[in-house]
Amino acid sequence: MANSYLQRTTGTPDSQTKFTVSAWVKRSRLSSSDNMDIFCIYSDSSNRMHLRFQGDDIDVINYGGSTQARLTTDRKFRDTNAWYHIVWRVDTTLSTADDRVRLYINGVQETSFSTRTNPSQNFSFGTNWNTTRIGLDNSSSYFDGYISHIAYADGQSLAPTEFGETDSTSGIWKFKSPSGVTWGTNGFHLKFENSGALGTDSSGNTNTFTVNGNLKQSVDTPSNV
Repeated sequence: MANSYLQRTTGTPDSQTKFTVSAWVKRSRLSSSDNMDIFCIYSDSSNRMHLRFQGDDIDVINYGGSTQARLTTDRKFRDTNAWYHIVWRVDTTLSTADDRVRLYINGVQETSFSTRTNPSQNFSFGTNWNTTRIGLDNSSSYFDGYISHIAYADGQSLAPTEFGETDSTSGIWKFKSPSGVTWGTNGFHLKFENSGALGTDSSGNTNTFTVNGNLKQSVDTPSNV
């Protein structure tokens, strides 16, 4: 996606305290310094929320003039041959501070972070900011690689098992099609099945994205590496 991205105008959200982002991603390029955005909702440079690679870390942040919530992994993710399943799970109504923002990689919750800023209880994330993008932030941090089955549940804090499962034979975490998910007003599920309409939403909400750049479909998927 190195010079491509998808975009839609954000509607009024069901919730600013509870949501889930799930994405299957594969990197094409490594850099110790570049940011590569997978998912972003923003108003401007001072009001933005991201799921991204920050160099070789995975980073989630809500920035509203200052850092209000953030997790940056200690672990490095440098394998350009592997698909990673990333789940960003938020529920700021919870009483336990460390449970309000959770990050899972391939079904396993990350617990060690180089940066951890827990939001206050009932904190409102920027899910109401006016633009949603996939593959780019609010400026120039393009994602360089592959994205498959990216999903957003508005108003639901969902476990990674809604989107993946462990193969009983190999023990490998693999894709599972989400079923019975309540997506909420701004929710979407992009499968990228139609090469002529890669922004098509399959959640039933018709929250279709506009394709920008020369985005192309690939046969390299989590089920066909």
